[in-house]
Amino acid sequence: MKTIIHVNQHIIKANRKDGTNEPCLTVKTYKDNRYATDAIIRDKAGNEVARVVYRPHDPLSCGAHCWIETHLDVEVRVNDLEDALRYPHEIQCRARS
Repeated sequence: MKTIIHVNQHIIKANRKDGTNEPCLTVKTYKDNRYATDAIIRDKAGNEVARVVYRPHDPLSCGAHCWIETHLDVEVRVNDLEDALRYPHEIQCRARS
């Protein structure tokens, strides 16, 4: 079953403005929507492979309040022309592969 994890930036902004901690993640399937501050992604054996984390009161040193953590390798892609113009090095590296 396909699952989409959506990060609602409007809730993040409202939480920052109001000092609240409403869940900013929506975990969506064709069956339902579930709301969360953390979403743990597991493989078929039940092992955690990644985690989406929302920590408004304990951000990363760069200031991020929401991020994805994993110990697996991550493939990086640039999908459209706008990104290609902003990140030409990524395009050049991909073209050499």
